[in-house]
Amino acid sequence: MKELTLGTLLAVFEEIFGRGLFWAMVVVAALVTLAYLFVLIRDRSVSWKKFLLAQLSMPVGAVAAVVFVQSVTDSSFADLGGPVDVIILLGIAVVGAVGMAILVYTLEALIGSRRTADSQAG
Repeated sequence: MKELTLGTLLAVFEEIFGRGLFWAMVVVAALVTLAYLFVLIRDRSVSWKKFLLAQLSMPVGAVAAVVFVQSVTDSSFADLGGPVDVIILLGIAVVGAVGMAILVYTLEALIGSRRTADSQAG
């Protein structure tokens, strides 16, 4: 592999996860991102209480991402062969942590706003 192109990356990710699972993850990530942007635009500010809860969920997301990737691939922790493998594993954990924080913040903003509106209406 002499060149790293978008097509090459897509082919590698499709090979690792399978075509259906990879594109399902892309669609879910896009929907969560759009919902997060909607919440930020709607609220016009960051709720620090929701942000703290989202940060507290980050270790769960990191572990979940690593376990998910390990379960989908044919490799295991015993196959880690060098520093690059550890860096990739840490990168997966970081992406999982950030993704979980965004998901938790978004869900808290969407579901929490309904609870607040219901309690004010009643």
